[in-house]
Amino acid sequence: MTETATQTRHIPDRLNSRAHSVFRSWEALLLAVAVAIFIVNSFTSPYFLNAWNLSDATFNFTEKAMIAFAMAMLIIAGEIDLSVASIIALASTAMGLAVQYGAGTTELVAIGLIVGIMCGAFNAFFVTVLGLPSIVVTIGTMSLFRGISFIILGDGAFRGYPSDFAWFGQGYVFWVITVEMVIFVILAAIYGVLLHKTNFGRAVYAIGNNPTGALFSGIRVQRVKFILFLLTGLMSGLAAICLTSRLGSTRPSIATGMELEVVTMVVLGGVNILGGSGSIPGVVIAAFVMGLVTFGLGLLNVPGIVMSIFIGLLLIGVIALPRMWSIINARRHKP
Repeated sequence: MTETATQTRHIPDRLNSRAHSVFRSWEALLLAVAVAIFIVNSFTSPYFLNAWNLSDATFNFTEKAMIAFAMAMLIIAGEIDLSVASIIALASTAMGLAVQYGAGTTELVAIGLIVGIMCGAFNAFFVTVLGLPSIVVTIGTMSLFRGISFIILGDGAFRGYPSDFAWFGQGYVFWVITVEMVIFVILAAIYGVLLHKTNFGRAVYAIGNNPTGALFSGIRVQRVKFILFLLTGLMSGLAAICLTSRLGSTRPSIATGMELEVVTMVVLGGVNILGGSGSIPGVVIAAFVMGLVTFGLGLLNVPGIVMSIFIGLLLIGVIALPRMWSIINARRHKP
């Protein structure tokens, strides 16, 4: 048999092996779960299979997913940012304060993004320059950033945003396709390329797997982490723009608890909470899963506190599942 014939004979085997690995992947399982949830929702509520209702369902995850893309890369690198919801509150408060002085939409967008970046840089300084644990730093800034919002606003609220500012959170590009959904798709593509197709993405994986080895291989570890915190802050600022635009007002309690949902979305998407592995496609599918679940529960008039309990249990379950599976396998193969 010729060499060409031998190679040709092995092509189906390679394709079958590749297909088998795809169907056994976490992303494939999540996709199956998303389809199952969609089918269940279509039977449990007569209002689910409506184009405009499904469009509204995207608001349940697009703003959180914007942050989740950056958060995924940060967690893969072995760090975490629990202050993202408080960054939203502070950025929204800054925009609301600017409105009181006559700021227009362009200025508001710039303020939201700049405040987000500044908060990300603040976190990055303490983690990458002073060497403090990111979980400790961001728990502290979680209280700090939101506390500043409460000091400025108290029990009040900022309103009176320009009418064209509503386009970001309430606008439609075409038919039922929202502006937020378009932003979500664009960001998914950008972060997918950044993480999976660039040297920067490979550096993120290397740092998450072995930061010391990455450092000795020439990767500027602290610089990469600094950039990741900036990206997380930037995405929080963008989410603040969209959320404030959609609500039309600013309160210091805005986005409370969103950091839990963002982390849950990332971990559900297959990102290892200890760092080193994960993918953007997984986060995209996880965003749809969480959006479908929360929207379906909302149509059934399930209280918000019950949804919070469900999200908390989901986070614990996703983190505990791999560990439980490894223990079961170890006992199964134990002589």
